[in-house]
Amino acid sequence: MTMTSQARVVVVGGGFAGAAVARRLERRLPGADLRLVAPDDYSLYLPLLPQVAAGVVPPPAAVVSLTTRLRKTTLVPGRVVGVDLDARRVVVASITGEQEVLGYDRLVLAPGSVTKVIDVPGLREYGRGCKTLAEAEFLRDHVMAQLEVANASTDPAERDRRCRFVVVGGGYTGVETAANLQLMTRALVRRFRRLEPSLLRWHVVQHASELMPGLGTRLGEDTAATLRSRGVEVDLGTSLVEIDDCSARLSDGRTLATSTVIWAAGVAPSPLVGRLGAPTDHGRLVVGADMAVPGHPEVFALGDAAAVPDLAVSPDAVCPPTAQHATRQAPVAAANVVASLQGHPTTEYRHRDLGLVVDLGGTDAVAKPCGIRLAGLPAQVVTRGYHLWALRAPGAVARVATNWALHAAGSSNAVRLGFLGGSTGRLAEFEHTDDYLTPEQVREVVAGRSAAG
Repeated sequence: MTMTSQARVVVVGGGFAGAAVARRLERRLPGADLRLVAPDDYSLYLPLLPQVAAGVVPPPAAVVSLTTRLRKTTLVPGRVVGVDLDARRVVVASITGEQEVLGYDRLVLAPGSVTKVIDVPGLREYGRGCKTLAEAEFLRDHVMAQLEVANASTDPAERDRRCRFVVVGGGYTGVETAANLQLMTRALVRRFRRLEPSLLRWHVVQHASELMPGLGTRLGEDTAATLRSRGVEVDLGTSLVEIDDCSARLSDGRTLATSTVIWAAGVAPSPLVGRLGAPTDHGRLVVGADMAVPGHPEVFALGDAAAVPDLAVSPDAVCPPTAQHATRQAPVAAANVVASLQGHPTTEYRHRDLGLVVDLGGTDAVAKPCGIRLAGLPAQVVTRGYHLWALRAPGAVARVATNWALHAAGSSNAVRLGFLGGSTGRLAEFEHTDDYLTPEQVREVVAGRSAAG
């Protein structure tokens, strides 16, 4: 028996994966009760965050409005902090501070990922991330403030410290963040008559022996050469040992005087996944090739938080946590939700990776589309073309393309906004990693709400 017309479907996560699932379900399940739970009213295109931090594009250009894309889905403004899989209930911490319990017939989990934090002394207190829109905005304000303070200071040691920036992580996020922010500071330093461009020091600290191993040795070397030609120090085979408010100690014994350590050494699945009481693989929720959770065929998961088998590679491989896979998993996940409600067989996800692109700012980029190695301007054309195609929203495409053109014409107007002045900048503060409930706490909330209702 089918139940599509009365089905209650809850989608967790407002990123491009969750929003795409909801949008398809609106067409496939007319009359169903569709709810999407997300703390923000937009989908964030994560690959553009380094450019937001560097003032290349403004924050609205990197997002797509959920209320514009979704007309038949009820948006629940909040964060799912727990799920009772047996009772089929989710606990939502509303943006008002209250808790709400939602029941479901089908649950789609696409909560995304957070910055991966390891036990480095001082990291949680003094590390800065670039994983959310607020973090990118804070990071730009913070970097610009360092130059302003350095310009006003008469202490040479403080000026050196304020003008040194350390990015930990030589993957895509770390490289793009360092490359774009370095260009921003190089342009900004001309505004300050007491600062010499030679004072600027940018470091990329990478524990592996090459940058961005997924792109191959050749492109990793090209990237390192581009960064070094700009004066960026690339420290390979090195890791962060300790950090405080005025220095960073590295594994090679050096201590760098700095007030800015940007942590970009990988991502971890949303903490929600680890609180479900379901099997995980390296922190990601174990699912079948149809994205259903074993033992809970009413629950589907996709994106960074799910270990979706990558059948195009091998039966034992899982899809990497990239935006490309998340957006392509969405149509299959939506179709499988409908199929499960109608009693039909589900479909396995199978997609061959189209390659990766890395924007180094200006006319510099590296890319590997369909296995073809590109660097420089040809790579930049491919990189920016891919981003415009991936946005899929005409308004967002127009905003991004316009701001790229304005920036290329020298019309950058990066300013310190100052509205995050009261924030500590801690990773947990921006990414809310301390908000989630244990399974026992979830059951208590659900039981309490059931008794009250």
